[in-house]
Amino acid sequence: MAIEIVVNDLCAGYGQVTVLRGVSLRVAEAETVVLLGTNGNGKSTLMKSLIGLVRPTSGRIEVTIDGQRLDLTRMTTESIVNSGIALVPEGRHLFPKLTVAANLKLGAYRTQARADAERTLAQVFEVFPRLKERREQLAGSMSGGEQQMLALGRALMSKPRILLIDEPSTGLAPILVRHVIDQIRELKRMAGLTVLMAEQNFTQAMRVADRGYLIVHGEIAVEGTTEELYSSDLIKQYYLGRQG
Repeated sequence: MAIEIVVNDLCAGYGQVTVLRGVSLRVAEAETVVLLGTNGNGKSTLMKSLIGLVRPTSGRIEVTIDGQRLDLTRMTTESIVNSGIALVPEGRHLFPKLTVAANLKLGAYRTQARADAERTLAQVFEVFPRLKERREQLAGSMSGGEQQMLALGRALMSKPRILLIDEPSTGLAPILVRHVIDQIRELKRMAGLTVLMAEQNFTQAMRVADRGYLIVHGEIAVEGTTEELYSSDLIKQYYLGRQG
């Protein structure tokens, strides 16, 4: 398999606080897999573990890219990004005093992305025409929805093979959440990405998901296809407001 993410029995946290307890999941090539869960259940900790910002206390994170198998738990964040993995962090973390264009160009610092930066920029502007219109605007003066577009575009500029997206709906009005989810679908199609997305908005996440996992108190409680998730009693309890 050319691209695959395999997380096996992962435990991680902060200091003496354990957040993830034996988490296992898999993302296959060209899939969009959604990690569901309310705040405080470990979604962001898992994303940070995948990109090397949190060091697991036990377990394994292995990624296969173009036939090369990598153990992410032994790699720095820089080497993980250079291998073809990009994270769109919760809260976006843009450079507010730099222009849209400058933020996007900073995304192409990876050696493999530099030579193709102009073509990738054209792709970003195709998916996000608003960014092209506002390329000279300071990022900090943009709306929340526009900043989320910019964060997604900046990640695409690194020409990733795997895209990790942490809570793209945070701080957005419902109508903007739907728009951002549609753009994620288009980015995946255009760039041929494999996507793992952490998201609280179950209904919108299911519009793009092939499969999903529900994480509760740091453990995987439910996994399955979109159809299987809709029929899960726990999903009904957490997201659909009913039992059974």
